[in-house]
Amino acid sequence: MSSEFIVLLIVIATALAFDFTNGFHDTANAMATSIATGALSPRVAVAVSAALNLVGAFLSVEVAKTVSGGLLQIGNVHHMDLLHIVFAGLVGGIVWNLFTWLFGIPSSSSHALFGGLIGAALAALGTSGVLWTGDQKTGVINKIIVPALLAPFVAAMVAALGTFAVYRLTRRSRPDRVQTGFRWGQIGSASLVSLAHGTNDAQKTMGVIFMALVAHGTFTNADDIPFWVKVCCAVAIAAGTYLGGWRIIRTLGKGLVEIDPAQGFAAETSSAAIILTSAQFGLPLSTTQTATGSILGTGLGKPGAEVRWAVMGRMATAWLFTLPAAAVVGALCWWIADTAGGLLGVLIDFAILIALSAYMYLRSRRNPVDTSNVNADWDESGPAAAAPTRPTAGAPTGGA
Repeated sequence: MSSEFIVLLIVIATALAFDFTNGFHDTANAMATSIATGALSPRVAVAVSAALNLVGAFLSVEVAKTVSGGLLQIGNVHHMDLLHIVFAGLVGGIVWNLFTWLFGIPSSSSHALFGGLIGAALAALGTSGVLWTGDQKTGVINKIIVPALLAPFVAAMVAALGTFAVYRLTRRSRPDRVQTGFRWGQIGSASLVSLAHGTNDAQKTMGVIFMALVAHGTFTNADDIPFWVKVCCAVAIAAGTYLGGWRIIRTLGKGLVEIDPAQGFAAETSSAAIILTSAQFGLPLSTTQTATGSILGTGLGKPGAEVRWAVMGRMATAWLFTLPAAAVVGALCWWIADTAGGLLGVLIDFAILIALSAYMYLRSRRNPVDTSNVNADWDESGPAAAAPTRPTAGAPTGGA
């Protein structure tokens, strides 16, 4: 077995690990509001979301094509160098995902991945290694920056208008019946977001793995993405989704706006419509930013609702740092791999990734968030997302 083939296997395994973190990091985008309103129990919610992420991964490959061929200038890059770039970018994405999950911050897994890839490409090839602009189907600015700036604002506007319309149309109805009806409606709307998430996010890992396969020479850019790649990515993101990601679910469900079923339905419907539309055009949209913007919009659209702007400020700060922070990690990983050389450098990076992941997991166990306390009252006086009040003995527990 050649060293290049071993590196390829490590890259594929790391890509699937990123896909797994993407799943539990972004479960909140679909299910946070349904869990917060009681439309679905926590365990049922993540099970439904996992199943629909699995299905959604097979619905389109447009985003995967964008990731595999529309962001980096890799035409003349040596195949081993390209494998190192892809690997370093994946490490950058995983580290940022785990860091933000530890603190319960809903940040973009997509932008973490792209930041890692861009940082590694800059370190390896300089500014010419990144396709900054291109036609409507390529380029970092067209495919990442512009959608990142527009998505939360468009989602907030759509959700605010939808929420206002809901309360306007139902103002003469019995409140208890209205909320019960929307609680049932949330099951459908949350399911649609989960389907959209699988369609959008699983494809990003498909694109990365296909890029690695092209770099190794197994496939060419003209080939279709292999079916086994689609299956592995679908299973990985579904498994991560089922794990829960309770820390971020808590922040989106309880921290930003006190959600009722009507608001939850409006937020989920808005998110699903925007994400599914973007997927059909090959836009690797941040589902986190879209879902967060939608939840914020429901707070703006409901008369008298409270929006916790301090929480929104922390999220926005994380969004600003996602691309550059992941890029720095990606660049450092490239430097380590390049300095140590070949397989040894990749193994050193891989060991560092495992050590950092283990540390952040063990650190999270000091104040766990799970099904027993994910809906505890939000307390702004402390790190509410990471350390809510624990339930009394005998309460059900589970999750991670």
